[in-house]
Amino acid sequence: MVKHQDLFGLENKVAVLTGAASGIGFATAELLAELGSNVIILDIDEEKGKVATEKILAKGGEASYFKCDVTSSSDCEMAIKEIETQFGRIDILFNNAGVIRRRNVVDLEEKDWDLVLDVSLKGAYLLSKYAIPVMAKNNGGSIINTGSGWGLKGGNEAVSYCAAKAGVVNLTRAMAIDHGKQNIRVNCVCPGDTDTPLLRDEANQLNEEENAFLVSSALGRPIERLGTPRDIANAVLFLASDLSTWVSGTVLTVDGGGLA
Repeated sequence: MVKHQDLFGLENKVAVLTGAASGIGFATAELLAELGSNVIILDIDEEKGKVATEKILAKGGEASYFKCDVTSSSDCEMAIKEIETQFGRIDILFNNAGVIRRRNVVDLEEKDWDLVLDVSLKGAYLLSKYAIPVMAKNNGGSIINTGSGWGLKGGNEAVSYCAAKAGVVNLTRAMAIDHGKQNIRVNCVCPGDTDTPLLRDEANQLNEEENAFLVSSALGRPIERLGTPRDIANAVLFLASDLSTWVSGTVLTVDGGGLA
């Protein structure tokens, strides 16, 4: 019988995850740690990052925390250098950090446009810029970027988020073309509405009652419920693991059939 450790090929892999103090990032860190990876949590929130790390350690996983602002080139470069110094390699990079501002193009302030684009799109660029040379030294690896269903179609009152996530989708394809020769696979996971702090914050931004907003977010899709962070983590697991060694440049939609 094949053991799951052999099936996924994640034992002792070094996985770097951004925005991993909560939500999808944390669920993915937990899952990769359960399957034997040494997970490195990068997050700007130091308190939450340390709590998330302790939770994984308490379950017997291997985890470390590094404070990192993904919009800062110096922060990203320093984090990757420190990770290489301590662990000697990077096998998996999950560019997951993101924020949303629910405004249309007229009402959106320039600073919020910059913030959303910088965290989701520039952050993926910067971490990849510094991580790819480390991956290339060790015969490649897997990069997974978090897009969104709204990176594939438009959404209301979310112009900067839609633009950022559409950019992430095509950034993924371009990176896959450029770095396949280094045995680096680059893929994108596009979640639908998922029960995370980010989604709950949207209710506040839109001045809607939180529970009613969550219920409405689940309506209209064939599998009529919200996604869970673990639903998305399972998709990231596939793209990070040896189950997808010939998968690169793809966009995997995980949304309960919402875009079907």
